[in-house]
This record gives sequence, structure tokens and C-alpha cells, in this order.
Amino acid sequence: MEYDACATFAPGDWVPYFFPGIKVEVFHGLARNKRGHSSEDKSDHYRIRGFFDLYCTHASKDTKKFGELAQQYKYFSVAKTGWPKLDPLFDNRHTGERLRNEGERPVVFFASTFSRSVTAAPQLLSTIANLSQNDRWQFIVTLHPKMDPAITDQYRALAGPNLRFVESHEDLLPILPEADVMLCDTSSIMFEFMFLDRPVVTLNTKMPGPYLIDVNSPDRVEQALETALGRPPELMSAARALCDELHGFRDGKSSARVIDAVDEFLTGEKGELRGKPLNILRKIKVRRRLKRELRKSAEY
Repeated sequence: MEYDACATFAPGDWVPYFFPGIKVEVFHGLARNKRGHSSEDKSDHYRIRGFFDLYCTHASKDTKKFGELAQQYKYFSVAKTGWPKLDPLFDNRHTGERLRNEGERPVVFFASTFSRSVTAAPQLLSTIANLSQNDRWQFIVTLHPKMDPAITDQYRALAGPNLRFVESHEDLLPILPEADVMLCDTSSIMFEFMFLDRPVVTLNTKMPGPYLIDVNSPDRVEQALETALGRPPELMSAARALCDELHGFRDGKSSARVIDAVDEFLTGEKGELRGKPLNILRKIKVRRRLKRELRKSAEY
């Protein structure tokens, strides 16, 4: 508040409305229907909550959808910028098949979301424990910060010569290129991994498609990983096509485009907009939420 910024950026779907400057939504994941709504257009990704002045979109499809919503509501603007989080991934040194030394075991990056309806972490615990001990695989494991602490502790206890446990607060982007293949469920991190042009295996994902290998039983995971390591042309081609659909840029300059979009908004180049709705109920919820967080911080 004292800094009095001209823009406040939010990766989530809400922001303290009384913070200074325009409110800019930069998103915390790529546009996919991960919760299984009747269609992607009806997913939470496109829910307008009345907090933001500017939405910074990633590709043609979500830009078009948010543009239509902007015409409907008339109190926010939209700019196709790309996702700043992906900027470090667009380095040719990291993309493509990872070169392994002779005798080096393939590395599997296992990442799981926390929601009980979509997480695969409980079902895969014994499978990953066994695979990490058979001298055929190396594992890197990370879990969502909201994962059941008991599950997290069990995975953390597996750490050893063949399994590295990465805490949820660590920056994962520099670690992703260390893996040959990803094992996942319905976490959007699998789409980030695909931008490395490397294969993904999932267990009972809510977002199946030709761009990944999905299995319905932990017993089938190892064979799926073996198949993925072979980089089947149809699989890799479909994954590349999906990446093109999800993100319109490969130049690593999305962060700069976001700043440019803010400048354009502040100079009025986007035209006149209506005032945002009163949003009284949501504003009350925001204040209550912040009070709870402040109380937790004080206790900590």
C-alpha cells in the first residue's frame, strides 16, 4: 500500500480490490478444463469475478474467449501476451530429447495436484517406491503445497539414491529439464513440461488426449514410461500441436509483453471502460480472507 504501485499483478483468480493501481490477471496455469466441466468455455478459467482491469492471455483461443467477455462486461481489457512463467523454458539448450550418458538411468519427474478427485499421489505411492528401488529408474518427486501432509511425508521418506524429493516452495522450472519423462495426474504442470518437447504419462487424468499416455492402473505405469521414452511420433506431434494451441509465443518475451500491455492500458490506448461492479459480497470475503492470513502470519 505504501509503495503505491501503478499495477498489481495476480496469478490467482482474486486480488485485494483496495490495492493500488490497475489489477492485472496473469494466471497460474494454462487454459485447460482440469475440473471436468461440460466444456472448456464453462471452466473456472473463464469465470469473471469483477476484480481485474486487464487480463493477459496466452494464445488465440483464450484471447478470443476473454475478448468476447470483455465486450459483454465492458469494464476490463484483454491483451495477448503469453505466460511470463514459461519464459525461462524457451531455451534451445533445454528442449528436445535429453542426452544421457552411457549407463545413465532415465529420470522420471512425478508431480501431483492435491484435490482428492484428481490426485494420483496416494495410488502411486507404492508403485513409485518400488520403481525407485529397482535400479532401472531415477525419480524426481514434488507435490502440491496443499497435498495431504500425511501423503507428503510418505513421499518425502522415499528420498534416497534413486529418488529426489523437491519441496513445493522450490522453483521447479530449472529442475524440469533434468527429466526425460513426466508422470502426472491432472496437474497443469504436465503442459509446462510438454514445452520441453518431452513425453508425459498420466494415471486417470481428467484431461486425456493423444498428447499424453494415460493409464487406468498403477500396474501399467512402468510399461507406459517405457513406451514414452521411445518418443512415439504420433504422441510427440500431438503434444507439440497442443503446446501451439495453449501458448502463442516461443520467444521467451512474455514478461516484456505484459509490461507493454500495462503501459498501453495506463496511457488509455485501450479506450474508455466502465467502472467495475460494486462486488460487495466478494469484497467482504476478500477482507475476511486477508484477516485470516494475517492472523496466521502473526501466530507463525
